[in-house]
Amino acid sequence: MPAITLPDGSVRVFDGPVTGTTVAASIGPGLAKAALAMEVDGKLRDLDSEIARDASLRFITRKDPQALELIRHDAAHVLAEAVQELFPGTQVTIGPPIENGFYYDFSRNEPFTPEDFPAIEAKMREIIARNAAFKRQVVGREDAIRLFEEKGERFKVELIRDLPDSEEISLYSQGEWVDLCRGPHMRSTGDVGDAFKLMKVAGAYWRGDHRNPVLSRIYGTAWRDRKELEAYLHQLEEAEKRDHRKIGREMDLFHLQEEATGSVFWHPKGWRLYRTVEGYVRRQLEAADYQEVKTPQVLDRRLWEASGHWENYRKNMFMATVEDKDEAHKHLALKPMNCPCHVLIFNQGIRSYRELPLRMAEFGACHRYEPSGALHGIMRVRAFTQDDAHIFCEEQQIADETVRFVALLSRIYRDLGFDAFRVKFSDRPAQRAGDDAIWDRAEGALKEACRIAGVEYELNPGEGAFYGPKLEFVLRDAIGRDWQCGTLQVDFVLPERLGAEYVAEDGSRKRPVMLHRAILGSFERFLGILIEQYAGRFPLWLAPVQVVVATIVDDAAPFARQAAAALQKAGLSVTLDLRNEKINRKVVDHIDQRVPVLAVVGRKEAEEGTLVLRRLPGREQETLELAEAVRRLAAEAAPPDLRD
Repeated sequence: MPAITLPDGSVRVFDGPVTGTTVAASIGPGLAKAALAMEVDGKLRDLDSEIARDASLRFITRKDPQALELIRHDAAHVLAEAVQELFPGTQVTIGPPIENGFYYDFSRNEPFTPEDFPAIEAKMREIIARNAAFKRQVVGREDAIRLFEEKGERFKVELIRDLPDSEEISLYSQGEWVDLCRGPHMRSTGDVGDAFKLMKVAGAYWRGDHRNPVLSRIYGTAWRDRKELEAYLHQLEEAEKRDHRKIGREMDLFHLQEEATGSVFWHPKGWRLYRTVEGYVRRQLEAADYQEVKTPQVLDRRLWEASGHWENYRKNMFMATVEDKDEAHKHLALKPMNCPCHVLIFNQGIRSYRELPLRMAEFGACHRYEPSGALHGIMRVRAFTQDDAHIFCEEQQIADETVRFVALLSRIYRDLGFDAFRVKFSDRPAQRAGDDAIWDRAEGALKEACRIAGVEYELNPGEGAFYGPKLEFVLRDAIGRDWQCGTLQVDFVLPERLGAEYVAEDGSRKRPVMLHRAILGSFERFLGILIEQYAGRFPLWLAPVQVVVATIVDDAAPFARQAAAALQKAGLSVTLDLRNEKINRKVVDHIDQRVPVLAVVGRKEAEEGTLVLRRLPGREQETLELAEAVRRLAAEAAPPDLRD
């Protein structure tokens, strides 16, 4: 007689084993119609799965966030059935749900192309309209192998043969079509709905191994309703318009080329943007009592072995071997992060508890090996600068430092145009340094710090750093995309491994706690995010070129030069446009260059000592005396922390 506990605390007792479908029907017809799947004791299961013992049960409806993964999983199965109906002889391999959608890999002599999508989508709608139930069947290994061998599905056979002997083998059918799958699924193909779209096709090696056959991968997206689908497609259109690589070329900010794969060539305007953000962050750190340092980029391998990075991070590190026979230490590494170097500075001399917390910051140049296929503009690179800092403190100071850090991070994000963020708590990963007792202390301390700081978080299991748990601060940009940027990590391990200690109040030697923290993360990546956030149309204080002084007639050139000089003296980034072009042409050109202010000078303005200020891309304009224009623009262009 299983007793089923529902989310509201009520309990329903049944005479014998019961399915989720039966439980939903016993509650009411509305739930029976809305339920797509169920969560039994925290595990997602099919609705028609049997519950034979006491359990907690929660139904998954289309409103639940988990419904998206189910919809996408089922959409992948529908895609595979559609492809095999339309293209006989095509073999199916795997087809998981992914972020924002799903894919399925197919083996076919002729790869698919986007021109195949309309027919496939039409067939998918036909399969969805059939509303065939998803039915699960557990089979023996040899029976499963025989079934797929008869179908000519050699990839499925390989998957089954490679499963552990203890693995239960389950098949899901939808009508006559059958696939190997662990599940769970919704009730039927009809639950997928019509809010889906095939997006692109790509090649993929079977099981990710370049020695294996190349498969044809079809990507799709699927959502709970058409409104969500349209919003996502609109977001993609906006993202394409805002692509930092495209805007970077148009504004002449930076470039990348194969002679320095994964490294950025900053052009003058891009470097000005970089220095503006760096200068602003540096002032914030100085005000928050951080001490800035600079550490070497190339260090002996033995440091990374001692710190644990060699064991846990070796595949991402660039190595250098010195050929000099007189060199004692020949195996060197470019630093992938700054933390061991900061411990080495902390270890110089005898430290006292009176010095703690000691906040050590560095705009540290780091190098990490990223596969070429993973590189993406300036957002995913191999050479980058991190706005890194490490706070050496006593255990009882963790909460206060967390409060201070969250306030600093919030202020910086707000000034840079991000009004809100959410926080993830990432706990111990499978591969880590330190024993469970150390991790218990670190995770407990960070959770308590969050409570005191009033930081609400969502759990991100297993995603902590190898040396400690961390908070991840996730920004949402202007078109609704999330970006993980800031981090705060509690580390009891590295100070122990590298021998950091201080003299406590009672005269004993103790290990400091090390808080790893970043706000922007990689400067390069954050600037890419900023470019896309503003679509290149930066607020005046961030704009690489803040004002263009443009002439209407050649006679105005002397005054235009005088005006530009006055604006530059006031600290503004100014360029002159004295071209023999009509003013409308100049306006269009500078709108394309995303210049925020155009100061127009004609014969009349030159005679009267005035400027016509036009805020681009708008049409509004005002005429001001030169001195007043300089005063106003200088005040507006001041960074947020330097304004009156």
